[in-house]
Amino acid sequence: MAKLHVTYPDGTTQDYELGEYTTIGRMPGNTIQLLDPLVSKVHAQITRTQSGDYELRDLGSLNGTYIRGERIVVHKLSPGDEIMIGSLVFRFQEEGAPVLETEVESTDSVTSEIFSTVAVEDAGKFLPSGQIDNMEVLKQDYERLRIAHEVASYLGVEQDLEVLLNKILDKLFEVFPSVDRGAIFLPDSKDGRMVPMVSKSRYPGASSSIRVSTTILSEVITRRQAVLSADLGMDDRFKLSKSIIAEGIRSTMSVPMIYRSKLLGVIYLDSQMATGNFTKKDLVVLTGIASQVAVAVQNYHLIQEVKQRAQLEKLLSPNLVEQIVKGHMTLDQEGRLSNVTILFADIRGFTSMSEHMSARDIVAMLNSYFEAMVDVIFKFEGTLDKFVGDEIMALFGAPVQHEDSPTRSVECALGMMQALKAYNMARQADGKKPIAIGVGINSGEVVSGALGSSKTMQYTVVGDPVNVASRFCSIAKPGQIIIGESTYGMIDRSRFRINELPPVQVKGKSKPLRVFEVLDYAPGMQPSGATMDSRLS
Repeated sequence: MAKLHVTYPDGTTQDYELGEYTTIGRMPGNTIQLLDPLVSKVHAQITRTQSGDYELRDLGSLNGTYIRGERIVVHKLSPGDEIMIGSLVFRFQEEGAPVLETEVESTDSVTSEIFSTVAVEDAGKFLPSGQIDNMEVLKQDYERLRIAHEVASYLGVEQDLEVLLNKILDKLFEVFPSVDRGAIFLPDSKDGRMVPMVSKSRYPGASSSIRVSTTILSEVITRRQAVLSADLGMDDRFKLSKSIIAEGIRSTMSVPMIYRSKLLGVIYLDSQMATGNFTKKDLVVLTGIASQVAVAVQNYHLIQEVKQRAQLEKLLSPNLVEQIVKGHMTLDQEGRLSNVTILFADIRGFTSMSEHMSARDIVAMLNSYFEAMVDVIFKFEGTLDKFVGDEIMALFGAPVQHEDSPTRSVECALGMMQALKAYNMARQADGKKPIAIGVGINSGEVVSGALGSSKTMQYTVVGDPVNVASRFCSIAKPGQIIIGESTYGMIDRSRFRINELPPVQVKGKSKPLRVFEVLDYAPGMQPSGATMDSRLS
């Protein structure tokens, strides 16, 4: 059985089994559908030939299909081939073909027997050319430094971290011909534990896994120094390690990836067949490459943080964005059922008003109005869902949940009314007519998640409570805030002056619904949003 293995940007993985005929593209009818704007409707196909091989063919896609960075039209797939389609990289795997897995064997009982490491500054130096009388040594040194320079040249180009690290391992196998296996470890995003991100064997058929001893890893991580052993079979530091004995490892070289005193990973290389394969000079080269890789990994994390921040800033308040980016709060972007409070607000008489305004004035008015209203939404840590014409839709309780989300929504509505007064004063001072809004609020269980097409995705909620909130907004009079019975039952009613209105019949409901009008804060009450900044700082 053959399959394509992919790791998505969020760290999740998926396997797609390949049949006799597999199509890949953006349209729903494809065997593998990719919701990626860089992918064509029917992008590529994989066919099993009569000989049992798998053939990849690009179907005239706009952005192309790539194997190991080269654009292809037709390509016979081999186990381990990396296929880039759109922004995703797939790895072709075939049952029976060895897939290298990396295991870390616990050998904590021998950790205390490690007494020394090789400090980078003591690892040896490259002599000036005038002091070298052996031309072969000079050629070897030059080749090592040449390939190390190549590594540096493309570190800043590759945006896919896994692809980048695989390329690094490929280059390391060129730099050090005696290396049999290698792995690059990065900290787990949840607990910080070092886990293998990529691994490689020079002879994949020899073993289906590579086991790395925690004895070695712990030394590199704890002391942040390189570990070099010319013969692990004779090295007292590691002679009791089970994984070293089982794997027949003779020589290893492990170095930390450090950027500004921060440990970002570990590079591990070993040789099974010969002793004394790695020298201190090798350690100098590997340490230099590790420093460059550490910079690339740090830059990758910074780029991801900038992308995440830019996306979140369009939806959430600055305080929430900062908490999520720093990892103090999580953002669930997958579709799920959740209890959410939905707020709708729109301008009353907007259609008739716009008939007497130029298009430029309408846009200017809406932009300034939206600016004022969104500031209030973010103040109470709501989520801006969307603008629809002159209507604003905001969420409380998704994607970030608060215990008092319904109460926050009502406070937000009162804050919007207050902000509108200041906004209208400025309009009247400029000789323009004031505007009025109506607000509708409802709470209930909805489906929340990222919805849309392959070209644009948006976090939103769908469900009957959303429709009801919109209906409440449509019946609200200018300056009126209407909330449903579900919201009324969940808010802290002691904070507000509220009147019950006659039940209303809304579209889609067989029976009239109870509704309530929020007039203002109760005497002596103040908006809780005034202290939110200090609580989160």
